[in-house]
Amino acid sequence: MLVSLFFALPSVAHPLIVILFLFLSSLVFALGGLINGIYGKSFDGISIVPTFVLTPLVYLGGVFYSIQSLPPFWQTVSQFNPIFYIINGFRYGFLGTSDVSPLTCVLVLLGLMAVLLAVNVHLLNKGLGLKQ
Repeated sequence: MLVSLFFALPSVAHPLIVILFLFLSSLVFALGGLINGIYGKSFDGISIVPTFVLTPLVYLGGVFYSIQSLPPFWQTVSQFNPIFYIINGFRYGFLGTSDVSPLTCVLVLLGLMAVLLAVNVHLLNKGLGLKQ
């Protein structure tokens, strides 16, 4: 961040939106990481999800482009990607523009967070992956 300040000043169109998405995306990734940790039996097992699940989702999530530049089939596929909504929430917060409504992004993240929380509570109550 300090090096980038020599080249350009950062602009944040909606700082509260950035903070909201920082909080929501942190919770989603923490809840997903807990599930990954419960099921992963070794370091290699834990690294499967970031390598084979998160990396493709990030590339299809529109990090480096707007999904409007994709063919219609891949635009539809991208709209089922939760990373797409995280990215668009941050894009709206920093730039003031987004492919989808910020409210839609918040609702998708809240829904995903509720599902992940329910799965985590179920796994912890079941005791799966816990040492005795």
